[in-house]
Amino acid sequence: MQGKVEICGVNTAKLPVLKAAETRALIERAQQGDMAAREELISGNLRLVLSVIQKFAGRGESMDDLFQVGVIGLIKAVDCFDLNQKVQFSTYGVPMIAGELRRFLRDHSAIRVSRSMRDTAYKVLQSKERLIAQTGREPDVEAIARDLGLPRQDVVFAMEAICDPVSLYDPVYSDAGESACVMDQIGDTKNTDEQWLEQIALEEAIKRLSQREKHILALRFYDGRTQMEVAKEVGISQAQVSRLEKNAINQIKKNISA
Repeated sequence: MQGKVEICGVNTAKLPVLKAAETRALIERAQQGDMAAREELISGNLRLVLSVIQKFAGRGESMDDLFQVGVIGLIKAVDCFDLNQKVQFSTYGVPMIAGELRRFLRDHSAIRVSRSMRDTAYKVLQSKERLIAQTGREPDVEAIARDLGLPRQDVVFAMEAICDPVSLYDPVYSDAGESACVMDQIGDTKNTDEQWLEQIALEEAIKRLSQREKHILALRFYDGRTQMEVAKEVGISQAQVSRLEKNAINQIKKNISA
């Protein structure tokens, strides 16, 4: 965005800036059907759209497309703003614009979410925007759940379903040339490269055993049988089971360390 003057044919360097009193007067006229006031109001708040879409940059979508979607959100904010509420138009407009952008990105996301979940998420966003307009502050999950008459967990799941995906390589910290990415914060301590290699080596070592040795080890360590129970099933003595088991384990250790 920096240094870019024209977006969708709009010269950002020459965009007008409206004062709060001017904005409220134009909204009142626009909601009474004055189209000229509506156009002036939209033009005077395009900087608001530009400030919001910068937060959605770098997601693979054209900035021109995001700008147009943001303007749709601005128009909705103009048409729906309640002059009786003691809040600035920008306070109401920003979440309306952001909500429109989130819907656009959600519907064009490579990650598909079920239709029912998308519908619930859309209701959640509408409720959030409505509560912001009523109270002038961001509602919590409990407030949204009460407003929609939904279980809290349904609201949480819906909000999480439309969250933008995060790359494992996105940086979360950077200092003096050193950085940490998302992958560093969610490292899997159970499935490390060393453990994978050990698992592969173990599987290869077991493959070298005879079928009888494999069967005895499976009965002993997978099924949890005693040596006496294994001896009865295989048809040999307990001493033979013990000897075969010991030899098989030693053979596995030898093959792994080889």
